[in-house]
Amino acid sequence: MTFTALQSGLELSTFEIDHGFARFLRQSFGDVRGFELYEGDFLDTWQSAIAVSGKPARIFGNLPYNAASAMISAMIEGDVRPPRMVFTVQKEGAARMSAKPCTKNYSAFSVLCLSAYKVKTAFDLSAGVFWPQPRVTSSVVVMEARTDAIACAGRKDFTRFTRGCFASRRKTLRNNLKALGYDEERQAAACATSGISADLRAEALSPEEFAGLFAALQE
Repeated sequence: MTFTALQSGLELSTFEIDHGFARFLRQSFGDVRGFELYEGDFLDTWQSAIAVSGKPARIFGNLPYNAASAMISAMIEGDVRPPRMVFTVQKEGAARMSAKPCTKNYSAFSVLCLSAYKVKTAFDLSAGVFWPQPRVTSSVVVMEARTDAIACAGRKDFTRFTRGCFASRRKTLRNNLKALGYDEERQAAACATSGISADLRAEALSPEEFAGLFAALQE
């Protein structure tokens, strides 16, 4: 992907945590105009890249599966939201990113992604197309920025709120909101304002409904 992008004349900021691969990238592309390499953990280096090169027009890559959600979350919460992002992730991760309310994969991470992006799985990749072969199926997921993104999308306090609502999936909003510190009176007022029943479970709420309840609770 690095080779193809540079051949197309793109200015490319790349990230690599493995020292051997980083050395290979420098040897292969170090003299190519527009190539920049940030060595180390992406979560520790992406802000340096933004400071040097500015916010990217596109983001793409094969993400390490154990850190994919943290990386995507960091970008959305860090207000790095280009019009399109394309990633290879574990199939289960892609399912969580695009999950709809009232489905088993729907989670606070789903709300974070869907509040700012339209998310779809483009296609799956079998283990056999990789070397060495992983023990999982992979998916290519496409994220297109929403023109009607939710106002609080990417706010860390909103993310903490949705995580708290999903903390005990079998419990109602009433119980999870109580654990977040909202008393019955405040809950009742917010639910009346937003038109959402406290007897629902978090998995029943759309990102827009979460935003409405969150805003009502802040008033």
